[in-house]
Amino acid sequence: MALKHPFIGLTDEEVSSMLSELGLKDVDELFRDIPPKFFLRGELKFSRQLTEAEVRESIRNIISKNLALGEVKVFLGGGVWPHFIPSVVKEILRRSEFLTSYTPYQPEISQGILQALFEYQSLMAELLDVEVVNASMYDWATALGESFRMAKRVKRRNKILYPQYVSRERLEVARTYCKPSNIILQEYSVDSTYGSVDLEDLKSKIDRDVAAVYIEYPSYLGFIPSNIRDVGEVAHDHDALFIVGVDPTLLGIFESPGRLGADIVVGEGQPLGLPMSFGGPLLGIMGCRMDSQLIHQLPGRLIGLTETIRGERAYTMILQAREQHIKREKATSNICTNQALCAVAIAAYLSLLGKNGFIELGKQILARTRYLIKMLSRIDGVQAPLFKAVHFKEFTYKVKNKKAEYVLKRLYEKNILAGIDVGRFYNHLPEAILTCVTEIHSKDDLDIYAESLREVVEE
Repeated sequence: MALKHPFIGLTDEEVSSMLSELGLKDVDELFRDIPPKFFLRGELKFSRQLTEAEVRESIRNIISKNLALGEVKVFLGGGVWPHFIPSVVKEILRRSEFLTSYTPYQPEISQGILQALFEYQSLMAELLDVEVVNASMYDWATALGESFRMAKRVKRRNKILYPQYVSRERLEVARTYCKPSNIILQEYSVDSTYGSVDLEDLKSKIDRDVAAVYIEYPSYLGFIPSNIRDVGEVAHDHDALFIVGVDPTLLGIFESPGRLGADIVVGEGQPLGLPMSFGGPLLGIMGCRMDSQLIHQLPGRLIGLTETIRGERAYTMILQAREQHIKREKATSNICTNQALCAVAIAAYLSLLGKNGFIELGKQILARTRYLIKMLSRIDGVQAPLFKAVHFKEFTYKVKNKKAEYVLKRLYEKNILAGIDVGRFYNHLPEAILTCVTEIHSKDDLDIYAESLREVVEE
């Protein structure tokens, strides 16, 4: 295939020379990892040119096929959750000082965005109860992958242990991050009744090759393992790092990862002021305890506070362990333009709620979760929840003699996005539905959900 493009002024001879240097026969070989069926052969077929008015009308017709939050009751979770966002958060983000200064490439003249990121780091560090938090990662999944690579660099070992009920989507991203570093990921068991970690199974799998043990808090299925601290002790007894993945909204009422013994903390910042937005943009939380080895292997960047010679407060980037700022071969990560504006949103959100507001948020979510579990468990033919454990924000249930796909479809027809069929991730949980409850759901919403499910069950 000859490479011809008006903006790439290469001759056929130059293309042939480049391919020869690469040891390739033609340009198609550069894309051999893409299945041939996805290649377009021939010319693109376009309709006639449209006027601006026609384009607007066409776009409106496409958008009208979507259902917006508010038109349906949304109980979807599994990694992106519906939460209330105060209007002032968006107003702060619209300020040109933040909206246009998306990254502080010139720190000496970017004091505003640097201060906002410093505040984000400080608030998040206090919330997680660790000393250092970066600003920031793309999402929980990429933060997880980076934490596994970080653990290998620190411990110089190539095995990571992860729990049975982890997000499969996050795990696949982590596998992609780990493959070039030859990191081996191995699963350990979790009790299928109570949701606690099988410590004997964990101990049988941890050895001198294990760099870190990972756990999610709460689990992907919403239950909180009762022996998280014990998992950390097993990891530390074998000189491995303890990595905790957390949904930060529970930290107003449950113990922090730092107090549970976490060496590295990762998580998703989306619940703290970011909309669902079809699954992004998100924000990856990543922090660690005060340890020079950990800090110097932390990807991304850290913003610090100092003073000028005149005694004025000044902010600066104190760690930039990415390939744009240091020698490529010494970089811990190639993360580039990160979620700086999202970090500003989270700093604004946390500042608005304050300590008491954040505690109240956790109480509201926990109370609503318990209420919906109670209401669903009263329906004949419904098992809710599937685990005998404390649940926060999410839980699983199943309907006797009905497929999860059918239940979800029928509830959708009643304008309820009821959850996710997680049986496709876990063979031993066939027809299990993961549903989500947050502070946006009123008692009426939860009652409507329960009554609608009752109608589906009785069909």
